[in-house]
Amino acid sequence: MTAVPADCALYTTCIASEFVKQLFDCNVAGNAQSISPPLTIDVPTMLACQHLAWVLADAYSNPIQLDLDMIRYNEALHKRSTGMVATHEDSLLEKFPHGQERLLEKPSVILDSAGRIILWYLPDAISLWIQAEMEDTTIGMGSLLMKSMTSGLDTQWRTFPGNFHASDRRQLTPGCINLAPCWFMQGREPHGLPPADGFTPEVSAALKGKGGPKIIISMQRAALLASAALRVMHPKLYWVSVATHIKLARWAVERGLSDMSTCLQFWASVFNCAAVICNRQCPLHRDPSSTPEGFDVMSSVGHYCNGLMTLSNLGIRLQYNLGAMVGCSGHFVRHGVTYTGDHIVWAWFICDSLQNFVGTPRPSYATYMGVD
Repeated sequence: MTAVPADCALYTTCIASEFVKQLFDCNVAGNAQSISPPLTIDVPTMLACQHLAWVLADAYSNPIQLDLDMIRYNEALHKRSTGMVATHEDSLLEKFPHGQERLLEKPSVILDSAGRIILWYLPDAISLWIQAEMEDTTIGMGSLLMKSMTSGLDTQWRTFPGNFHASDRRQLTPGCINLAPCWFMQGREPHGLPPADGFTPEVSAALKGKGGPKIIISMQRAALLASAALRVMHPKLYWVSVATHIKLARWAVERGLSDMSTCLQFWASVFNCAAVICNRQCPLHRDPSSTPEGFDVMSSVGHYCNGLMTLSNLGIRLQYNLGAMVGCSGHFVRHGVTYTGDHIVWAWFICDSLQNFVGTPRPSYATYMGVD
């Protein structure tokens, strides 16, 4: 277990995450023992953590096991697959056919044939208060979101203007931005150990300058909640990510990178990156930067209806309403989202290249302990 300095925002996140884990354990065990909330978190955050723990426990009590081996599937999956090459996806579906399609509406955990956890589905996991805070923060990112859309080819679908639509509410700006206190710029991620004279991490463009810390602080409660969810979903990945954060912070101080040090000090998430996505159509795809063994956490808020997340390689659809949280490997699960209205997603993810940079090991798959 890695000690987190008390002056880091991650310190409070770790305390809150242990509170959620204790509550989750009690709920799963059917134990009525009262868990005292930490004095270091405020009442709204404490209530949000209690609600999250209850939803996590509810999901854990509803496992759905598939006739699918994650390891064999990943061996057949192209390493940099985008999920948008029809011939490859058809070949995978032929090798690993799924059963009859089903729609999930209540909290669930989806498992593979060996009890490895593929996905956590947590509808209504985010309290209304934090949903409102996330929406207000997204509105405040309007200028960054506006600049994010490119005029390039539609193959660059994540920032292609044709995939976004205007808001019914004037304050909300469509767009997609990546936020990270420390990361490798796209195309500069090292594969294997980075050379001593090679590219080094830097603060993401959206967080550079005086406004960066303010944006990070406005995201702290949502960051705490997503991190607390990961503490339960994938404990090994959680602790590896905490260790990575501390090592990066030390590296930044040693290099005299004051802007990066400040951003890392205020960054409250164990995930080292976040994508803020507003009013974007989301076709079926994979996220090749995600690791097969890891989890991304997607949090959904806004003013929309008819939200539906399709998991095409699993034969499952999720009712994707306001306040939903979904944790999975975006590389393993081919997913897409449809909705009507104003939709905001905060997707928290981990750059494996940063873990590699500081020498933290990649953890194995998360497993469901109740499976024989």
